[in-house]
Amino acid sequence: MALIRRLFTAALVAGVLSGTAASVVQQATTVPLILEAEKYEVVTPPPAAATATTAAPAASDHAAHGAPVRQLGEAVPESAEEAFQRLWLTVASNLLTGVGYALLLAGVMLLVGERVDARRGLLWGVGGFVAFALSPSFGLPPELPGMAGADLEARQLWWLAAALCAGGGLLAVAFARNRALVAAGVVLAALPHLVGAPHPESPEGAFPPELAAHFVAVSLGGAALFWALLGAVCGAMMSRVVGSADDGDA
Repeated sequence: MALIRRLFTAALVAGVLSGTAASVVQQATTVPLILEAEKYEVVTPPPAAATATTAAPAASDHAAHGAPVRQLGEAVPESAEEAFQRLWLTVASNLLTGVGYALLLAGVMLLVGERVDARRGLLWGVGGFVAFALSPSFGLPPELPGMAGADLEARQLWWLAAALCAGGGLLAVAFARNRALVAAGVVLAALPHLVGAPHPESPEGAFPPELAAHFVAVSLGGAALFWALLGAVCGAMMSRVVGSADDGDA
């Protein structure tokens, strides 16, 4: 029971710290890009481009329901209440994600049974970044709100397969002593990418390409910081847990 309690404590501390850091970084990097992207997400065509049979009735519907009629690239007004709601939802999501990933990372550390510390935990964090952020991004890069995408369930299943296969492959490369298992791990990590990620038939959209590319870059940079901090703190906390388990076995 004491071992489980220390495991949860280590995961809680690492998850809260990494989730808080991720929230701060996102407020300075990805959130401004999301707000910028919302200018292109839902727009009403200008009257000059409207046709008598399609666009004109849509504009009248907006007016009838009191919805604002915006032009492409027009800023979306956001109240203080909406900004606060966006902030606390982001922070809560990052904290829950951090604790969940920390529990997963700490559990795998415990199962492997290797000695860990902050430095080795950082390497575990790098592995987590590769498995859960970098590898899936080769097939499904981070997307801005409103971007065209394939079926949500298909994307979620592919992302999960890519992350699990990459994680299993990394564990095989790092800890397997048999060359065949190492080779199998490499093939396993590449398998989802060989199958291919689901993509929409018409990926075109109103987003400037540089905005989407910038979002991908800062999202992966924030994920790298998140996983580095998560791994280092989790490794430092888990050094006592793994050490206690080894001492108990002795």
